[in-house]
Amino acid sequence: MTDASVIDENPESYRVTADELRQFIERFERLEAEKKDIADQQKEVMAEAKARGYDTKVMRKVIALRKRDKDDIAEEEAVLEMYKEALGM
Repeated sequence: MTDASVIDENPESYRVTADELRQFIERFERLEAEKKDIADQQKEVMAEAKARGYDTKVMRKVIALRKRDKDDIAEEEAVLEMYKEALGM
């Protein structure tokens, strides 16, 4: 079996595949651009909050906590308290 017999020599099927591939790549690139725009907006929000006197480090922690399950947070806090007590803190 030669390589030529494995390759589909129909240029139309190649074109459809190339067009589809190009569409996927362009969609991904648009999403990347949107993601960058959103990241820039998030930076602006944090800069504005910092200018107003808020601690952005603490704000980021609050945002991360709001994403987590309440039971996971409670369990982590309980373990933290237990460790602190064991160390006399």
